[in-house]
Amino acid sequence: MKKIILSMLILTAVYSCKKEGQKTDGNSTTDSLSVTQNTNTETGTYAPKEFSPENVGQHLAKNNDTLYVTNFFATWCGPCMREIPSFKNKMQELQGKPVKFTFVNLDDKSEWDTSVKNFVVENNLEKNVILLDGQKIDANFFSSNFKQWDGGSIPFTFMRKGDKTDEYLGMMTEEVLNSKIDSFLK
Repeated sequence: MKKIILSMLILTAVYSCKKEGQKTDGNSTTDSLSVTQNTNTETGTYAPKEFSPENVGQHLAKNNDTLYVTNFFATWCGPCMREIPSFKNKMQELQGKPVKFTFVNLDDKSEWDTSVKNFVVENNLEKNVILLDGQKIDANFFSSNFKQWDGGSIPFTFMRKGDKTDEYLGMMTEEVLNSKIDSFLK
């Protein structure tokens, strides 16, 4: 019964975000294009890394002096695509510092070699994107890794440095992202 309820919640979230993306399709195309820094596919090699929910959980649990910024997104999600430029700006600004950005893609597995590949290569995020098959996620994944997020909607960002964590559900503005990261780096 729990699996049925969880499946319905995920489907509702997917449908809701998909409707959002369709409503703003004209804007999301412009926003997605503004993210593009490197459209030369020869420089980027798309080598998808599929993680199991357990592997993602291990990544989220890393406890050291590095700040881990993990963003859960999908290419069909308008708000997800609109916040990516802020993350990319911050990645550029913090290059060489102990900060690691990871984008966990939740697109359907059938999109990994098309939409996801195009997004990853166009945005030069080959080293930062991991693939998570949503069919393998159960309620335990959420309760084991997060205080607030139940998987009901995306985008979702989780930050961890040592024992300090932060969770943010929804599209993050550049100001909010800067503020949250700055609070970890003080």
